[in-house]
Amino acid sequence: MHKASVAVIGASGYSGIELTRILADHPRAELRFLASDRWNGDSAARRLGIQGRAGELRYAPLQGSERAASECDAVFLATPAEASLQLLPKLFGSAARVVDISGAFRLKDASAYRAFYGFEHTQPELLRSAVYGLPELFRQDIAGARLIANPGCYPTGAALALAPLLRAEVIEPAVIIDAASGVTGAGRKSGEEMSFGEVDEDFRAYKVLRHQHAPEIVQALSRCSRVPVRLTFTPHLLPIKRGILTTAYATLKAGRDPSEALRAMQDAYRAEPFVTVIDSPDEVNLKSVAGTNRCTIGLAWDRNSLDPGRLVVVSAIDNLVKGAAGQAVQNMNIAMGWEETDGLAQLRGFYP
Repeated sequence: MHKASVAVIGASGYSGIELTRILADHPRAELRFLASDRWNGDSAARRLGIQGRAGELRYAPLQGSERAASECDAVFLATPAEASLQLLPKLFGSAARVVDISGAFRLKDASAYRAFYGFEHTQPELLRSAVYGLPELFRQDIAGARLIANPGCYPTGAALALAPLLRAEVIEPAVIIDAASGVTGAGRKSGEEMSFGEVDEDFRAYKVLRHQHAPEIVQALSRCSRVPVRLTFTPHLLPIKRGILTTAYATLKAGRDPSEALRAMQDAYRAEPFVTVIDSPDEVNLKSVAGTNRCTIGLAWDRNSLDPGRLVVVSAIDNLVKGAAGQAVQNMNIAMGWEETDGLAQLRGFYP
């Protein structure tokens, strides 16, 4: 079988490491190029314990990496948003399909980048060309796409939890979301606030009402709802390595029954290989999805008239896999016309 050549730029970050490991065992892709300033000159075998031809690859510097990467069939950018913004114009003219894991091309409103990312977006034409790669919701956009903006981890958990209910028009387009992430969601930072002594045995909210993923969540949910969605989003930092638990609060529309919400969720994901609707939100947990490309979802509704019409939806994903690298590979599979589960079906979790 002919294998497509693949490059990963930014291969020493958490998402880049996950990508390298997944792609090293992908049945239809062959890793040809890895770029990282941090690990420049080292081999993938030494850094990650990868065997075979992929393990023999040595990390190249980021400077000039777009030239070698552009010769591949697919390129993954596991770089900060500002770096992706600079690299994309150099790659987009090649034949390579590009999956960008940063937030540089997720928001359709270029003016939002100044407020939420702190920089001016300088590539409005590429922004218009990018498709938003959340397969379970927007699969039809991804097939054959040249530039795929991989969703953020928080937006993935939030959108999968609420989109079917908004599409079925069973809830009001105003939601509250609390989400808690493991520390790898912040990347490989060395700042004091992410050190073991600061994070261990603690739990706190951060970037309250100013997180960069908030407009992305609104954009995805509003597209599904077909009307603007109002959002209150509060992220929290968990003292664990990986995983996101999302708790979303919604209100049933007048005249709608809670059973319609459950049916909408089940109908939306019945045929999805990576999303499972389970019997109760009490059963949604991080251990069962850690290390996998899976998302589990459960919902409940008020049965005691304490808050009539209230629905609570809980979802769990691994922020580094379904929230980043795994979903990126899922997007590549769709864009290349392969089986969507290639390279992902055998990923195993760590439970118990």
